[in-house]
Amino acid sequence: MGDRAVTLRHDDEELVASAGDVEIFRYVHRPSTPAFEGPKPYLHPVRTLAGDVVTAFRPHDHRWHKGVQMTATDVSGENFWGGVTYVRDQGYVVLPNVGTMRHDGFEVDGPRVEELLSWFTEAGEHWVAERRSFAVRDVEDDSWTLEFATTLTNVRPETLVFGSPTTNGRELAGYTGFFWRGPRSFTDGEVIAAGGGTGQEMMGEAAAWLAFVGRHDEVDRSSTLLFLDHPDNKSTHWFVRSTPFAAVNPSFAFHDTVELPAGEVLELRYRLVVATGEWGRERLESYVEAHPW
Repeated sequence: MGDRAVTLRHDDEELVASAGDVEIFRYVHRPSTPAFEGPKPYLHPVRTLAGDVVTAFRPHDHRWHKGVQMTATDVSGENFWGGVTYVRDQGYVVLPNVGTMRHDGFEVDGPRVEELLSWFTEAGEHWVAERRSFAVRDVEDDSWTLEFATTLTNVRPETLVFGSPTTNGRELAGYTGFFWRGPRSFTDGEVIAAGGGTGQEMMGEAAAWLAFVGRHDEVDRSSTLLFLDHPDNKSTHWFVRSTPFAAVNPSFAFHDTVELPAGEVLELRYRLVVATGEWGRERLESYVEAHPW
């Protein structure tokens, strides 16, 4: 990787990753997040190798959206997403059910990080033990990749049921899991997906990958984010919006709930490619073919 060698440094609050002299992300693992916003680790700012920021933080419309996060909207009625909860036949309401994801420790090995986390309900009950790993890889001339994996273990004595607003009755709002919120300038950006898919018509659809192309304010550049779903992930359907804001989420419980019995594990893996410039379908397909799982 030459002068793009990856370095990581961390302290009691955040981990910072750089590729050469460019800081490509900050992973805030002990955030000062208001309880209503569902405190949890997040990546922000995330940058391209050109230094352009491709994430949003606490946008006025959804204060609980913070860069890139692993989260869950409905876990047996508990909201680890943050904010309001969608209730069937009532809509979004404020409930005393907003949980937290607490950082327990890191192991850092070169460009790879292993993290332990504990999910607690608002009432203080420990429901999920998580082992999360992420790494920077495939640093090229105009792109780098975040490889992300998580193993969720049910430590509750009964089955956990993972759902989403759609499984609770809201049409085409099945967001949960690995979630990205883009900058305000990315509104009305271009969505390109595997199999010829395009635009917000991909909402609720299945595809091996999905990309979002957005334009930046202040600089004459665009950026592309390519999200790849691992073949072993079950029942992934895409939550994607380009308006009224930019967001992408390979949801694992979009249309149907997922049950996790006591003591069992749920494993999920994703890749996020952060690229400088506007990548079209041909470039995206070529990249995916050249970087198999």
